[in-house]
Amino acid sequence: MTPPARRLRIAVLGGGNGSFAAAGDLTLAGHEVRLWRRDAAAVKAHRAAGGTIAVKDARGTREARLALVTTDMAAAIEDAALILCPAPATAQPDIARLLAPLLADGQVVFLPPGTLGTVLMARALHEAGRAPRVAFAETGTLPWLARKHGPHQVAITVRATRLPVGVFPLDRAGMALDAVGAAFPGVIEPCGDALSGALMNAGAIIHPPLIVMNAGPLEHFEKWDIHNEGTVPAIRRTTDALDAERVAVREALGYGAPHFPLAHHYAKTGEEWMYGRASHDRLTESGDWRERIVLTGHRYMMEDLRLGLSLIISAAGLAGVPVPLARAFSAIGAAIRGEAPDFSGRTLADAGLGGLDRAGLARVLQHGF
Repeated sequence: MTPPARRLRIAVLGGGNGSFAAAGDLTLAGHEVRLWRRDAAAVKAHRAAGGTIAVKDARGTREARLALVTTDMAAAIEDAALILCPAPATAQPDIARLLAPLLADGQVVFLPPGTLGTVLMARALHEAGRAPRVAFAETGTLPWLARKHGPHQVAITVRATRLPVGVFPLDRAGMALDAVGAAFPGVIEPCGDALSGALMNAGAIIHPPLIVMNAGPLEHFEKWDIHNEGTVPAIRRTTDALDAERVAVREALGYGAPHFPLAHHYAKTGEEWMYGRASHDRLTESGDWRERIVLTGHRYMMEDLRLGLSLIISAAGLAGVPVPLARAFSAIGAAIRGEAPDFSGRTLADAGLGGLDRAGLARVLQHGF
């Protein structure tokens, strides 16, 4: 494999599908990668097995030997130029508290995707009374469509070809995009500030209709593929309508195109989406998304419906844009979880941007706390 133009020391945080895809793929690309996760037993077993990740893709299976597998956050991020956190947005507050005392000048934290976790993490750093020169960046999706096939193996079906990235504070966009671009060469597309990046998050658009409108088969069958037989014309039309609300919010807040409409993910012609052409077909052909989804606790429910939609609803309130579908799916999701609908989870206020008018919000997004 051709070595990268610039070899980075990268810390990857988390032990799920995205984190394993990141750690394995970036190691194979020639970077020095350290993997942090909370599960001490899993870390011990991973070390005992050699500290490698088997990366399976269309070219076969290759072994990626990580520089470190650890439960020690300080050891994982020491001197790391890039800290990559593909963990669910629900884990971001705890990770932010762990990172706040440890971040150092020059480091970049990248959340793929973020759900405005960039601002949440910067706020935690500010509240800890620290001000290292760091930058936070987030994008609209995971850079990989991937699933773990074993405790130390991950299958990558698709790699992203376009990643719209927003930065907090925007003043440090050059610093952030330099590091993220070195890890993902030729893929990064700047999209402005962190809220712009957060409003590129595809998970809050694709997953709510797919799991709510497939609730019957999801609870009836042992496994169900929401992307294959679960993606029917009625759901696609609903997804497009929900996505139109997201785009309307972006436009009302002054963010320009491209908006990466989810319809491009399914299209055979026209502008390519984040995963490029034919990615949906490759996803369904893999069979890896025929799985058990427990509606009351799955990541799609807790992250995308509860947090992702609450952010869109909150931003829409600031922008003065009606979002009836976002509110409806959020309310139905709460009912499925056995909760009262309150549209909370990851509002602008939850991320640390409460009480600001649009001018005040723009100042914070540009300059930080």
